[in-house]
This record gives sequence, C-alpha cells and structure tokens, in this order.
Amino acid sequence: MRLRRWFDRTFTFGHLTADDYPFLVERLRGTPARVTDKLETLSREVLTHREGECWSLQEHLGHLTFLDSLHDGRLDDYSEGAKALRPADLENRRTHEGRLNERAIADLLAAFRDVREPLVGRLDAWDPERVLVTAAHPRLRQPMRLVDMAFFAAEHDDHHLAAMSDLIRRSRA
Repeated sequence: MRLRRWFDRTFTFGHLTADDYPFLVERLRGTPARVTDKLETLSREVLTHREGECWSLQEHLGHLTFLDSLHDGRLDDYSEGAKALRPADLENRRTHEGRLNERAIADLLAAFRDVREPLVGRLDAWDPERVLVTAAHPRLRQPMRLVDMAFFAAEHDDHHLAAMSDLIRRSRA
C-alpha cells in the first residue's frame, strides 16, 4: 500500500477547541522519541536507501527538523497578530540540498530534539486564552487557529512517521 502524498491531503479546521490543545502539544513533544525508537538501530544502508525520487529515512527526519523553523516562525506570526502565516518552501529545498544521507543518524536525531524542544517549550508557555487566535494559511487558503496549527504539525509528523514505517517495512521484504 502506498501512502497518500502530503499535498494531496485536505484539512478542515474549526472542530478543535482550546481543550484539545494540550493533547496536540503532547503529540508534538513525543515525536523525537518516536523517531529515535524507529531509526536508531537501523543500518546506514537502510537509513540512506532511496527509491527513485522518494526520500530516505534520514531525509524524512531532516525534513521534520528543517520544518520546525517554519513552525517557530508561525508562532511569531500568531504572536504578532499577522493576518496570514508565512509560507512554507513547497519545493523543500533544504531537504533536497541538505546532504542528509552523509550525516550520522545520531547527529540527525540530536538535531531534531534540539529544535523540537524549544518549539514545544513555546507551545507550553502559550497563553491558553490565545490558542484560538487566527491567521490565514497560505497554501490551504483558509483560516488556521493556533490549535489547528498544532494539529496540522502533529499530522505532518505522523505523515512522515508513517512514511518511515513504510520504508522500513519494504526494506525487510
């Protein structure tokens, strides 16, 4: 079974409440541990294997690491009352140009933890009265509240974790 591409997924926001926010932050907090558990014992050959233009396991991990700067910037957007959130690099240039398969997995895992911890710290410290603040998402062209952004980021993490699981499964076949 092939996984659906991230850009083919659709999202409808507005159904989450402020009460959902702490659970979403916990999903984001747990991603580094889940990724470490999934990748740390695999061989370099499995970690860096690419099928055509599809990313390797290490490139998926690097992508998550690079994207946290976008999430952090979007927290600034919400904090500053921006009408629209900053756009993502839809070409994923940093991932494609990052030479991630040349790096040690321990370094990549540490880098992800190092960017995720402060992001979660900011989410933890966010004023609970402001988790429903809204700005427009540039690609989806719809309003996105902070609680929705946390959901979106957690779904994005899970999308890449599922892709990693799929790659690992196929490497064992």
